[in-house]
Amino acid sequence: MIKRILILFKARNLEFMRDRSAVAWNILFPLLIIIGFSLVFGDESQIQYKVGVVGPNVSADPVVQTQLNNFRETKYFDFLPFDSEKLALNKLMHHRIDLVINPEKRMYWSSMTSPKGYIAERLFISSSAKPKTSLAKETIAGREIPYIEWLFPGILGMNMMFSALFGVGYVVVTYRKVGVLKRMSVTPLRPWEFLTAQILSRMFLLILTTGIVFIGCKLLYGFQVRGSYLLLLLVFCLGGFSMISLSLVVASRSSSEEFASGILNLITWPMMFLSEVWFSLEGAGPWVKKISRLFPLTQMVEATREVMNDGAGLGDIQSHIIILIFMSLIFLAAGSILFKWHKR
Repeated sequence: MIKRILILFKARNLEFMRDRSAVAWNILFPLLIIIGFSLVFGDESQIQYKVGVVGPNVSADPVVQTQLNNFRETKYFDFLPFDSEKLALNKLMHHRIDLVINPEKRMYWSSMTSPKGYIAERLFISSSAKPKTSLAKETIAGREIPYIEWLFPGILGMNMMFSALFGVGYVVVTYRKVGVLKRMSVTPLRPWEFLTAQILSRMFLLILTTGIVFIGCKLLYGFQVRGSYLLLLLVFCLGGFSMISLSLVVASRSSSEEFASGILNLITWPMMFLSEVWFSLEGAGPWVKKISRLFPLTQMVEATREVMNDGAGLGDIQSHIIILIFMSLIFLAAGSILFKWHKR
């Protein structure tokens, strides 16, 4: 029994390692995303709003000139010169810039359909006089989490999701389509032994590739892990196991690669956008958050961020751990019950 599982485990690992493009993709894809986001969002002086200034940058009206000077002091704004008012308005119409100002005419334009344009307009209006407030300003205490450091766990989780779902589900469906499973069915190999070997192989490859990416990014950017590395490994293992088990449900009966690919995409894309991989769901509707809680990726990413960014302990993330274990058992049981060797 164990010998058969180990043989399949070794065979699947060799099959994966021989596919150099797959190995490179699993390692380079998340690394390139982190590098790209660090270049775009890592700089404190990143540009969030773009304002087109038509004609000369000065105005004969001192009031207008003072307002323009005050507005230029606003951080995260880029002021782009335009010789043509028509060209600037065309850029504004197509949401390439957020506001257009013509100091010489004492006029400005904003887009009614642009949220960023609304914010830029409000800031421009408020710059007409130095605003004052009766409230005292204080800075937050403690260590702030840079965006790229907040993003990092989400990218690792997303890479594990794609690797788990397509690396097991799609491969098993391919085996069934080309008749590999049919030949295995006449051997002493039992279905649970085959599934166990697939799970162990993918778990090994997931932890290996994720570990390489994690170490590489930590060396490049010095990401801090404020919690336990062993607890972080536990979260990765449970999250990976849960998504591998989910992929087995898809692969248990599918005999068409096209159908399996469609189902896997139907699962991965909502998870990627609703599991706070790229952005927070704070402020979203309650129903969106409830749906998000049903995804194993959400549980893994939240637990990973709590360990890495907040130094959470086992007791702090026990709810995520319990949910991941519960999901894994349900998916694994469903995949085992539904699994079949042959195509219909």
